Amino acid sequence: MEEEAFAQIVSAVNQLVSWVAAGAMVFGGVVPYIPQYRDIRRTQNAEGFSTYVCLVLLVANILRILFRFGRYFETLLLWQSIIMIATMLVMLNLCTSVRMATELNTKRRSFLDFDWNYFWSWSRFLDYLQCVVAFTLVAAYVTYVLLDSAVFVESLGFLAVFTEAMLGTPQLYCNHQNKSTEGMSIKMVLMWTSGDTFKTVYFLLTQAPVQFWTCGLLQVIVDFAILFQVYYYGRYPHKPASHTVSHTTSAKAL
Repeated sequence: MEEEAFAQIVSAVNQLVSWVAAGAMVFGGVVPYIPQYRDIRRTQNAEGFSTYVCLVLLVANILRILFRFGRYFETLLLWQSIIMIATMLVMLNLCTSVRMATELNTKRRSFLDFDWNYFWSWSRFLDYLQCVVAFTLVAAYVTYVLLDSAVFVESLGFLAVFTEAMLGTPQLYCNHQNKSTEGMSIKMVLMWTSGDTFKTVYFLLTQAPVQFWTCGLLQVIVDFAILFQVYYYGRYPHKPASHTVSHTTSAKAL
């Protein structure tokens, strides 16, 4: 009787741990952006956050969803991608609103101008949304046409996770250009690091496709590089960067 009760307790604990892990996988990726979102709202300044982070995550998660049509993976990862896409759109909306409220230049840039010099530096959130929809439709069509090709499907999966693995590089470059990490939420980067570490271990334990965990390791390396920047620029501060830096060079997931 005692053994049966103990087995039930163990089973309940395992189930609870499984639910917590599932919740962490689905919602953990958006948590790092909460402090960054609050910082931007509070300061009304988005220069310390690179909106190219949003671009990377939007492309990566759209491609990951399309990859699932060719090779099945856990539904939890599908929901993770959907929620991350929604979160990045919210971040873009905030950054665009803040920039437009503080920008002195009255010149408006539109996605439909098709000016590569101002790619991802448009004036309205609607322009970003148009770009995302256009990319999704084109990628979906190509995937539909080439879905029977195993080489294409595997390449699509690798491209999705490799793009996500490059998540931290826009922020890394932004910090390097500014010679400072001011305006970037350190809490966000610490959450990136812990989340990417957890995610990589999860991929290994659940025997996810090899593309997932190899690129997860790369993400962890980039996270630590950004943390090193925090230490370096804090210990050896440089002359503050001019706030006239282009938005394309200024501005993660689990």
